[in-house]
Amino acid sequence: MTENLGNFTRGIRMKENELPVQGTQHWVLHEELRLFVWEKYQGRPQGKPVLVLAHGSATAGRESFDLKVPGHPEYSLMDYLARQGFDVFAPDMRGFGSSTRPEGHLTTEQAAGDLDAVVDFIRKLRGVSQVHLLAWSWGTQYGGQFVMGHPEKVARYASYAQMHTDSPDLKARRERLATFQRAPYIRISEPGWKLRFHSLTPDAVNVPAVIDAFARSAALVETKSPTGPQVDLLTRLPLVDPARITVPTMLIHGQYDDVADLDGLLPFFKALPNPDKQYTVVPEGGHMLHLQKGHARFQHAVAAFFAAP
Repeated sequence: MTENLGNFTRGIRMKENELPVQGTQHWVLHEELRLFVWEKYQGRPQGKPVLVLAHGSATAGRESFDLKVPGHPEYSLMDYLARQGFDVFAPDMRGFGSSTRPEGHLTTEQAAGDLDAVVDFIRKLRGVSQVHLLAWSWGTQYGGQFVMGHPEKVARYASYAQMHTDSPDLKARRERLATFQRAPYIRISEPGWKLRFHSLTPDAVNVPAVIDAFARSAALVETKSPTGPQVDLLTRLPLVDPARITVPTMLIHGQYDDVADLDGLLPFFKALPNPDKQYTVVPEGGHMLHLQKGHARFQHAVAAFFAAP
């Protein structure tokens, strides 16, 4: 009887693994704002480990992490993680994507508050006390602040493409600081969205179809892009204190990343107090690693980190 029950259970698991990944949208009300949250899972969402993805300073959650590329389904990070057994959420912070776009410059602290509200919503929705968090680019700043303030809500934290004070690309952006300070939003054209794939990154690691799909999606969704994150990154770093990141942590970035590098981030990594920590450099990718040729190595690395006992 035990053997038959085991076979039956394995059959259910196999069938769930064969099911398509499903997507569901949610709305979180916070400080009179509506925050959009995109969720993906395979089979049933209940009982799965919960993983939240924090986007960067230019594009919102869905187009960052669930990009649909004709002929290349493997570039959706959300779909990959859902197939690994995670219940995956990608919120849009205020000023991004489908969320409310308030007047004035938004701040990193406001985004950290938005993330906290979203995490509380998800914890209640799924009946969990903790979530895993993966933060990308500027997301490592407001995500890092959230982890500093609420370590009890985070099981494991992956900081992907984290910038530092001397990041090469930030130095290049400083000549535009006055523009960012003058207007709380700017319009980025479709060709402008493609530039991020090439900074310090050789063409050989890029896939033209992916770049085109990302640029089309970003231009469609981000009709205006907040400049507040840029102002903070250019005038207020460091925004995160590694000594206060007490949860198990992974630092991960691409070989050619123009804001994350060993020289700039090793001091941060060494100061992390939890002995459960990893530093991973992935080849064949830059700042857009999850959308470049190194994406499969990146996906495997972060999934393994979050699945660790």
